[in-house]
Amino acid sequence: MPRQETLLGPHGGYRRLKSFQIAQLVFDVTMRFCELYVDRFSRTRDQMVQAARSGVQNIAEGSQASATSKKTELKLTGVARASLEELRCDYEDFLRQRGLPKWPPGHPTLVRFRARRCATLADVQAWAQQERARAKSVKVRVGPCPSVPTSATLVANAALSLLNLACHLLDRQLEALAAAFEHNGGFTERLHRIRSKRRK
Repeated sequence: MPRQETLLGPHGGYRRLKSFQIAQLVFDVTMRFCELYVDRFSRTRDQMVQAARSGVQNIAEGSQASATSKKTELKLTGVARASLEELRCDYEDFLRQRGLPKWPPGHPTLVRFRARRCATLADVQAWAQQERARAKSVKVRVGPCPSVPTSATLVANAALSLLNLACHLLDRQLEALAAAFEHNGGFTERLHRIRSKRRK
C-alpha cells in the first residue's frame, strides 16, 4: 500500500549524510590546520575557517529547510558545495606558495590515508604522525635521499583528499535533489496535490 503523502516532506537527518560527516571532519581539520600553519592575522585564515564552516552549516540548514522548500535545500546545498570548492583552492594555494608538493590521488601516502578511513581530527593527527615516523624510518635505512614530509604537507594533502570526496558526494546529492524537484515539485505543488485529494 503506497504511503500517504504528507504536507511536510522528509527533512533533517543530515547527520546521517556522508557529505555532512566528511564536511564536518574537514572543518575540524581546517580549524587546527589554520591554528598551526596560517598566520593568525592573515585574511586567508578567516576565509578558510569560514569556508569550512559554511560547508557544514549549509548542508545542515538545507536538509532542515527541505520540509517546506526543496528549492531552498537545493540552493543551500549548492552554497555548501561552492564553499568547499573555495576551501580546496585555499589548500592548493598554501602548498603552491610554499613550494610544497600537492600529491595526486594515487600517491602511496594518500592511498594509506584513504584506507585509514579517518572519522575524527584525532584520527588524522595519528595518521600524520605515523606517516612522518614511517618516512624517518625509511630515511635511516635508505640514506639521505628520501625526504620526510612536513606535518603541514601531510595535513594539507589529507584535507584535499577529504575535500575531493566531499565535493564528489555533494555533486551527486545536488543531482539527486534536482531530479527529485523536477519530478515531484516543491512545497506548493505538494500542498496543491494534498488539497485536491481532500476535496475529492
